[in-house]
Amino acid sequence: MRRVLVTGGAGFLGSHLCDRLIGQGREVLVLDNFSTGSRRNVAHLLDHPDFEVISHDVAFPIHVEAGEIYNLACPASPVHYQSDPVQTIRSSVLGTANMLDLAQRMKAKILQASTSEVYGDPEVHPQPETYRGNVNPVGPRACYDEGKRCAETLCFDYHRQHGTRIRVPRIFNTYGPRMHHHDGRVVSNFIVQALRGDDITIYGDGSQTRAFCYVDDLIDAFVLMMDATDELTGPVNLGNPHEISVRDMAGYIIDMTGSRSKLVYTGLPVDDPVQRCPDISLARKVLGWEPRVSLEDGLRRTIGYFEATMGDFCMSDALVDGGLA
Repeated sequence: MRRVLVTGGAGFLGSHLCDRLIGQGREVLVLDNFSTGSRRNVAHLLDHPDFEVISHDVAFPIHVEAGEIYNLACPASPVHYQSDPVQTIRSSVLGTANMLDLAQRMKAKILQASTSEVYGDPEVHPQPETYRGNVNPVGPRACYDEGKRCAETLCFDYHRQHGTRIRVPRIFNTYGPRMHHHDGRVVSNFIVQALRGDDITIYGDGSQTRAFCYVDDLIDAFVLMMDATDELTGPVNLGNPHEISVRDMAGYIIDMTGSRSKLVYTGLPVDDPVQRCPDISLARKVLGWEPRVSLEDGLRRTIGYFEATMGDFCMSDALVDGGLA
């Protein structure tokens, strides 16, 4: 079928995916409860004849038709997923089960957006797909970490038991335009603080590392995975294999914005990973994919977005302390 269902389609990643699918001539149906997504992210698509948005929470079943399902619906930043942890678990577990039931009924392909958070605070570096992780199941991040781990389990059990056509990418840190201004993630926090001239808050000593992938590169990989043969179930790591310290990232953003912001240090949140960087050997082999957008180019585009949209948000609100994503 031409129709593609994108849950969480009004969010950061989902809206970029919708742009790509509409550009390919697909018919796109979005489900979103707008808990973290925004209509502004898809406002430019609302008048398109092949685009439709339904306000719906995936934790509740729904009967629609689609040949492909991209299940992206779940808060993805610590600020958002820790603000209502029970709902976060419901989105991951019940939402994924509902979308798998739909995929099974429609005989549709389903891509379940998993995450590098399934590796927890890793003891293996960089992280390959074979690593089983180091997650605290009772910690404040567990609502997301364990929710996504359970969602992966559901996908593979549906595949084994029912033959459901699954794809499971594990997404590492991704950034770009349409990130929420107050989502507590490294790039958005630092850019907003730098543009405002506020002190830039670094959790821990800033030596912890992340690997940042620009959103366009990630969407390329999503489409490649969906279009791959059904033998490619995953999991497949998707991210940038070049890591950078949080302190160095703050310095780059200060330089690129021309800000006079100073660095201030505070305690590292509970269970916050010290190192996170993907081994993308499998993605290179089975998808022929690796990131192409440089950090400098990606940050330039992202800073431009935040500069253009600062007035649309109430920037007087304090940034919420949510740790690093």
